[in-house]
Amino acid sequence: MITLEKTIAVAVDYQSHILPPIYDRENMLATSVKLLTGLKILGVPIYMTQQYTKGLGMTVDEVTEAVGTKEYIEKVRFGAYEDLKPVIPGPDEKPYVIVCGIEAHVCVLQTLLQLKEAGYTPVLVADCCSSRREYDRDMAFDRARAAGIIVTTYEAVLFELLQKAGGDTFKAISRLVK
Repeated sequence: MITLEKTIAVAVDYQSHILPPIYDRENMLATSVKLLTGLKILGVPIYMTQQYTKGLGMTVDEVTEAVGTKEYIEKVRFGAYEDLKPVIPGPDEKPYVIVCGIEAHVCVLQTLLQLKEAGYTPVLVADCCSSRREYDRDMAFDRARAAGIIVTTYEAVLFELLQKAGGDTFKAISRLVK
């Protein structure tokens, strides 16, 4: 069971120059905003990465608004773990890492694999990830499953973190997913 107190999230490379050719971009971005808004409501720490910002642009406004900050971790490697390692809690403290972003078959997948190798339990939120080509996205999901990575949806993970109905937080999450 993915628990609130043992979870962080990583939003990978939702950058202005990468996003336009992404497969099913509008839906992926809309669900990503819901996920990130929900995680913020739940108090889950969220870390944003950017790949080569000078050439690929800043994280899009929809994502920074959902997260509540424009702060990001710059990276040049495809996988983000080496750049995240100095700033995120270790796997003993926060074993679950919810991962969303682009591109699914490159930066997202390599980040997931690195997190797993480092002892975390990575969680791929499939409806919040995509690639330029649908086939590449689907292959990334298959590879993640084969590697033992949890694959889920934004609504499923938000309610798993919430664990029970009732109260203001439940109402806020329920409104968000409708």
